[in-house]
Amino acid sequence: MAGFDDAGVEVLAPVEGRAREVLTPEALGFVALLHRGFDRRRRELLERRRERQRELDRGVLPTFLPETRGVREGDWRVPPAPADLADRRVEITGPVDRKMMINALNSGARVFMADFEDANSPTWANCVQGQVNLVDAVRRTISLETPERRYALAERTATLLVRPRGWHLPEKHVRIDGETVSASLFDFGIWFFHNARELLDRGTGPYLYLPKLESHEEAALWHDVFALAEDSLAVPRGSIRATVLVETILAAFEMDEILHALGPYATALNAGRWDYIFSVIKKLGRDPRFVLPDRAQVTMTVPFMRAYTELLVRTCHRRGAHAIGGMAAFIPSRRDPAVNEVALAKVREDKERESTDGFDGTWVAHPDLVPVATEVFDRVLGERPNQLDRLREDVRVTAADLLDVRVPGGRITEEGLRTNVDVGIRYLASWLGGVGAAAIHNLMEDAATAEICRSQVWQWLHHGVRLADGRRVDRRLVDAVVEEQVGRIREEGNPATLDAARELFLEVATAEPFVEFLTLPAYERLG
Repeated sequence: MAGFDDAGVEVLAPVEGRAREVLTPEALGFVALLHRGFDRRRRELLERRRERQRELDRGVLPTFLPETRGVREGDWRVPPAPADLADRRVEITGPVDRKMMINALNSGARVFMADFEDANSPTWANCVQGQVNLVDAVRRTISLETPERRYALAERTATLLVRPRGWHLPEKHVRIDGETVSASLFDFGIWFFHNARELLDRGTGPYLYLPKLESHEEAALWHDVFALAEDSLAVPRGSIRATVLVETILAAFEMDEILHALGPYATALNAGRWDYIFSVIKKLGRDPRFVLPDRAQVTMTVPFMRAYTELLVRTCHRRGAHAIGGMAAFIPSRRDPAVNEVALAKVREDKERESTDGFDGTWVAHPDLVPVATEVFDRVLGERPNQLDRLREDVRVTAADLLDVRVPGGRITEEGLRTNVDVGIRYLASWLGGVGAAAIHNLMEDAATAEICRSQVWQWLHHGVRLADGRRVDRRLVDAVVEEQVGRIREEGNPATLDAARELFLEVATAEPFVEFLTLPAYERLG
């Protein structure tokens, strides 16, 4: 194994306590190796995203790429999944918070995704402590003492996967050769350096979820990062296995290509539904044909969502990859039986549709949802670990199907506007306060759902749409609704970050040009 030194690395934040265990000179030197090898290419791909957006704004709609037709029509498969990723019928996700990690690993789910991205407010403390928590979780020493109880790992725990932050995000507290490091390379590099060999020695492996990809070129970049990382640490090639979240409209047209580009590292695709809806608005939102109604009416059964999920199952199973379903964001109530009954019924309905469609597993956000999701998938899978043999050759999805955003009976209402404003501001107040997964109105909201909220307001305002009652959505109406909802939130508790959240929401919901990700200006406001 090569040695790594941290020459040229600057850490612009305190490194105290157990942070010293993960931010070692060798680990930072490893991140520097990745930065120097790949950051220029990452920046070029981000510029290509901007070029593609300009094309979309001119009315050039996405389609299946003619130059990669050979990949789509070719006869190839990804490598079989490792033994501990063969059965993924229920996966639970959550931030890299210590207590939440322990509870998720103990939840009875087959997989736990530890999330540095949408469910994490990326304060320096959260990101560094998250790395400490992963080190402890991998070695099964993670525990937590509170006044109420002691938290520790059960004998049997979920298989651990890690989601680093997306290619677009920086880690502003670390500079290499005077340049701010990529949050993706920082999160991946620190985690992989400390845990890859330990995971393999324990009979598992370094498994990842990859967020926000928009093209197979971005997947190919991850492939090359993985290859260098494995070689540099003398880890056998192909030890890393990656699941890609198909959560952008552009990635939906390149599912085959993304799996192919990852090569030996590919293992599954996941239907990241909330970011996917946001992506449709972000990428196509200037076109009036793509105006979406209230978020609550954009269900998984509307044409474009149905097409996307069915194509994902067909693509995965044709290539021998797992198809993982989307998030059940409902939060069961342990105090209100009526709320609990509604939540469980909605989750059961959602998971019955996914399991029947051929998905091999699904996501939940709360340990209390693991039993109902498991029950649904058990009925379909039985003793089988998955249903990769369901090839879904009946599915035929065209580019027009993926772009068919008609929502039968869909309306834009005052209630929908108020909900977007309320949830968006409440979530941003939580995020700015250091909490990235927030329980709001019996739903677990994260950055993806907040993106839907603010982008819908932006789209309705941009097009001057009329509400169901005839009123036009203009800046005066949006400002009035914002002030009313802020007043209601203030009456309930007045969080310290409320005024900053209000200001930020208005910025990302009304600015021209459209702010690409709300987490970029939000991150500038974090310490």
